Amino acid sequence: MDSPAGQVWCNGALVGTAAATVPFDDHGLVVGDGVFETLATRRGRPYGIRRHLERLRRSAAGLGLSLTVDDATLRDAIEAVTAAHPHGGDGRELRIRVTVTGGRAPLGSARGDGPPTVVIAAGPLAPPAPSARVVVVPWPRNERGALAGLKTTSYAENVLALEHAHRHGGDEAVFANTVGELCEGTGSNVFVVVDGRAVTPPLSSGCLAGVTRALVLEAGLAVEAPLPLAALLHAEEAFLTSTTRLGQPISHVDGRALSPPGPCTRRVQQALEALLDADPDA
Repeated sequence: MDSPAGQVWCNGALVGTAAATVPFDDHGLVVGDGVFETLATRRGRPYGIRRHLERLRRSAAGLGLSLTVDDATLRDAIEAVTAAHPHGGDGRELRIRVTVTGGRAPLGSARGDGPPTVVIAAGPLAPPAPSARVVVVPWPRNERGALAGLKTTSYAENVLALEHAHRHGGDEAVFANTVGELCEGTGSNVFVVVDGRAVTPPLSSGCLAGVTRALVLEAGLAVEAPLPLAALLHAEEAFLTSTTRLGQPISHVDGRALSPPGPCTRRVQQALEALLDADPDA
């Protein structure tokens, strides 16, 4: 029996969730060999599709995965999965997950020679909290690692970091990199207000090229610059960006209270709302 979660696009077909299966030897399951994107709906329609698909292809290329499905097909599939979800038409927003794995392979690190697995699914998305409490974790991001800047399914490090944050009263975990610079959150980019200007770490820090981060930078609302971790630890104003958070004020850093939202954060929030209202595929 199909679950009430709607339908899933799995390897070229829209099917009920019970039929959306991958084999036991899928390389994404066996070794986490895959990439993904998370989109969100706004007033029932997915936004930022173009940017997310561009990043999906960059991540796939960086991982050496062959994504043979064209963007038009992926876009149609995203729209179809959104329309098929029971929450898609009742005013509640959706989280849409596009996953590409290495497909069937031997039970080890070596890839097989078959096609990739491509799955698109959707589920309810709760509204973001008014603010976030962040906790700096003791493990660094490796800005020189093979996966730096790629949105891969190898997320065990993020799982551990987020659990650490939860145990210490946080909603999101934040990483420094190996040279002690501020890097990113588990699923967000970090902005710190320095001398009245919002600053976010450059991609060379090892952070992900976030879609919402790019919108903020392109709108001239922030700049990129290396930041010592201390800039966040002692900030008076800071915020997170992501597809599901948009611009979310940080209320606490390692238990120290800030006063969100500050003026820079409010400007970013208002600008993002206006931008997405004007062009959902900006």
